[in-house]
Amino acid sequence: MVPDRRMAPRATLPPHTPTGLLVFQPLKGRHCAECRRGPLPLLVLEDAAPRCLDCADLGHLVFLPRGDTALTRRSREESALSAVVVRFNRRKSRYERQGVLVEEAALAKAEQRCLADAEARRRRRVRDARRRAAQDARFAEAFAAEIRRLFPGCPADRARAIAAHASERGSGRVGRSAAGRALTEGAVTSAVVASVRHLDTPYDRLLMSGVPRHEARRRIAAAVETVLRGWTEARLGSAG
Repeated sequence: MVPDRRMAPRATLPPHTPTGLLVFQPLKGRHCAECRRGPLPLLVLEDAAPRCLDCADLGHLVFLPRGDTALTRRSREESALSAVVVRFNRRKSRYERQGVLVEEAALAKAEQRCLADAEARRRRRVRDARRRAAQDARFAEAFAAEIRRLFPGCPADRARAIAAHASERGSGRVGRSAAGRALTEGAVTSAVVASVRHLDTPYDRLLMSGVPRHEARRRIAAAVETVLRGWTEARLGSAG
């Protein structure tokens, strides 16, 4: 089949258009050359003359718009008869694919296959989420244990809260860094210092009042050190 020059002068079908039946979405009202019905939303060109889908023996097919690659591919696989639907783009001076015509039963089968795949993907996402949650819980426990080792005076619930906050997936906090994942002393201490700074000092109030961050940190440095010393001395005392 060749495009009707009256529909799109000087237009050619793109080289990637699959071979097989082509159906056109006309830009202007066209009537079937055989049954005279029209204007036609879709037509087939036979000897440069438009034919409606019924006269072209394609009237039993249903239109599937483009957009879902898997559904389109499977519908064509299931359908004994199918056609590619194209429309001329005047601005780009070329025909563009709009979808396909396939048998209704084939579309139903394809939809079932896609739904089965979607359910399989959903179950896999659930399994992956559970696995990640278990990994995160184990890591947070290890992080909290390391906090308690370095700062035995830190209350257990506080250590767990610090660990959970620092190691939250996707947060970008110190617990998710390479050093944090390795439970280095520097990373664990940084997480504890950040918690003390925000919860045990007036640091946040200073920021809200307009004090620059570096100045606010300078002002509360002694308070942070006092808390850390108290939590650390418990370890030194037990060691003595």
